[in-house]
Amino acid sequence: MVFWKEFLPALFSGIVATLKLLAVAMPASVVLGVLLGTVRVYGGKIVKTIATAVVVVFRGFPLTVTLLILFFGLADFHINLTPYWAAVLGFTLCGGSYQSEYIRGAIRSIDKGQSVAAKALGMSKTQEIIYIILPQALRRALPGISNELIYMVKYSSLAFIIGVPEMFSIAKTFNSQWFMPIEVFSILAIMYLAMTTIVTLGFKLLEDKLKIPSTI
Repeated sequence: MVFWKEFLPALFSGIVATLKLLAVAMPASVVLGVLLGTVRVYGGKIVKTIATAVVVVFRGFPLTVTLLILFFGLADFHINLTPYWAAVLGFTLCGGSYQSEYIRGAIRSIDKGQSVAAKALGMSKTQEIIYIILPQALRRALPGISNELIYMVKYSSLAFIIGVPEMFSIAKTFNSQWFMPIEVFSILAIMYLAMTTIVTLGFKLLEDKLKIPSTI
């Protein structure tokens, strides 16, 4: 059938575009989340205020609005981002802001005795954060981080509004041309389910690897 000969290769190109988007936005959002979360706990007053403002703004803006501002709004100031980089930046800022809350909470859950022990060993504050606090905090924050990255896989469908030819955009276009919603969107749903399942299993393996062995 002509539909399948045209749809499947086009959908594959959309999947590749989605993966390229997520391959950059996912790790970038984790890094940003760690930086913002750490600064909000250990930073000075000014830096902490800036980090908090970033989190409040990008947690408060709908992702759709953020993408439109980055792509169309910044153009008024002669900052012309491509659809791809506007989407990457939007997902990174939104995802990183949410993840910073998981990191901040995890850092605050670390017993203060850890800091005392680090000082007793002659560690600087930076060494304490990098070698003692963050490794434990990241382990505790993994479930929240994995949730946010799963959401990002699904939210990647919003990139179509600024012209990124990702898989939802391809599916939407083909459904408009052929009006076959069951076929088109069922396959699309399976693709998203496969991606989110891979992320879920990947984090499950990571959590098992980093799990502290029982002392009982």
